[in-house]
Amino acid sequence: MSAVTDAVRVTPSGGRVGQSIRDSLVVAKRNLIRMIRIPEVVIFGLIQPIMFVVLFSYVFGGSMDIGGSTSPEVYREFLMAGIFAQTVTFATAGAGAGIAEDMHKGLVDRFRSLPMARGAVLTGRTLADLVQTALTLLVLAVVALLVGWRTHTSAGEVLGAFGLLLLTGYAFTWIGAVIGLSVRTPEAATSGGLVWLFPVTFVSNAFVDSSNMTPWLRHIADWNPFSATVQACRELFGNPGVSTSDAWPMQHAVWASLIYSVLIIAVFRTLAVRKYRSAAA
Repeated sequence: MSAVTDAVRVTPSGGRVGQSIRDSLVVAKRNLIRMIRIPEVVIFGLIQPIMFVVLFSYVFGGSMDIGGSTSPEVYREFLMAGIFAQTVTFATAGAGAGIAEDMHKGLVDRFRSLPMARGAVLTGRTLADLVQTALTLLVLAVVALLVGWRTHTSAGEVLGAFGLLLLTGYAFTWIGAVIGLSVRTPEAATSGGLVWLFPVTFVSNAFVDSSNMTPWLRHIADWNPFSATVQACRELFGNPGVSTSDAWPMQHAVWASLIYSVLIIAVFRTLAVRKYRSAAA
């Protein structure tokens, strides 16, 4: 806490925006240091997606019809975009729990006494979670390569896909921030963060071809923001699973993913900062 105190006591130059950026980076550094000191948080965060990759690849591989093929290799390439997207969105629960824990321990009361930007506490927390998510994606990509996943496009397109994934993950952490500020305990934040993620991630094109769903469910899946990111990544990776749907998000998946993410950030960051200010008032 002393590092935070020392940083925010310095009178910043560059106006309120510059102060907000500096304060956010200081808070992000504080959370990253905390993650390093508690490595089991990062380790357990890596285990779950790795288990999903192995289990889905070898349990469902060979039984799923993807573009007329039931080849396990085809399904693994189809699957990975969904696993990547699920991993970045499931980080939402951890973000909400972390913010709820900070609130529960009275960290807000300590920050409110300092001359710092109010939104910096939340922005710093979400930036730290973004770094952890990037690390998880890196490890997960290595595991995916080991089980047979391959990309078939340029390095720029592959990096663009991972950029979309990180943007989507960052957007969803703001939903987690709102949940964390709305409950009284970290346990409630974890439960609240997961209960809505399961229908969002499974009523989508992540693990099965949405064309095999009933018409009304396929319509929901095709307009699901999560599905747009999955579809965009498949296109950028050159993996199987090109959608035949006429839904706009499926025909313009990259743009849809960008638009959805920006809208989610705009809406839920505003809600989160308002909730934080009311809690700190």
